[in-house]
Amino acid sequence: MTNDRISIRAVISGRELSRDTILAWEAKRLPRAAGKIGLPVPTGPLRRQRLAFADSKLALEPDEIRQRLARDLRLADRTSRATARLARNRRTLSVCDLHVSGGGNATDFVQWFDDTQRTDYTHSMVAANPDHFLIQTAPNGRQEVVETTGGSPLANRFFVDYENTATLVTPRDPSFSVQTAGVALAETGVPIGGVRHQFTDVPGGFRARVCVEFPRLITPRMISEHRWHLACEFSNWIEFAFGQPG
Repeated sequence: MTNDRISIRAVISGRELSRDTILAWEAKRLPRAAGKIGLPVPTGPLRRQRLAFADSKLALEPDEIRQRLARDLRLADRTSRATARLARNRRTLSVCDLHVSGGGNATDFVQWFDDTQRTDYTHSMVAANPDHFLIQTAPNGRQEVVETTGGSPLANRFFVDYENTATLVTPRDPSFSVQTAGVALAETGVPIGGVRHQFTDVPGGFRARVCVEFPRLITPRMISEHRWHLACEFSNWIEFAFGQPG
């Protein structure tokens, strides 16, 4: 299942988790995501399921995806804007640490992640997590995301502006050499959170601290579940970036 060269260990709330543990979480999420978007569950090993499910989602037009999830998106948008307003920019952090050994480096990964002109960009973005339904970046650099976030029962739609970090509360950690960060916005442009993902080289590989900011009023379960979401997507992205096709 995993890249032959690269080994990835996730740490969530101080607990170290093997790659196989994260893959088991992904395997459990895939049928649920397929049911939500109304697509069949692919058969075969997880890697084959992952790629086939991504192909099925990408075969749908973006408008079709939004239409299939329309009820979820309406409810989630109202909830996101209301909690952000009531939280008054107070945030709760969902954080996962990844330790990568056997190859790769921080700078190359961030360059790969940020390169929206890659021919495999859209496929790799969607394939990294079963709960990713649509990820596309507009010419202005703003990224549209439709996904089921953390332990939420609803799919959500938001936009990440990687040119704007003004409302982030997570400080830049000088012990990390590179980052990718941005404010998460509702469709109306209201800030509802953000991301600050930081990376640095270590002997034999690199480490990552990936962080999503949610409004303070989000339930603890969503925060804890989203750590697994982060471990899944970033472990897959790292493998995609350094040799395993996505």
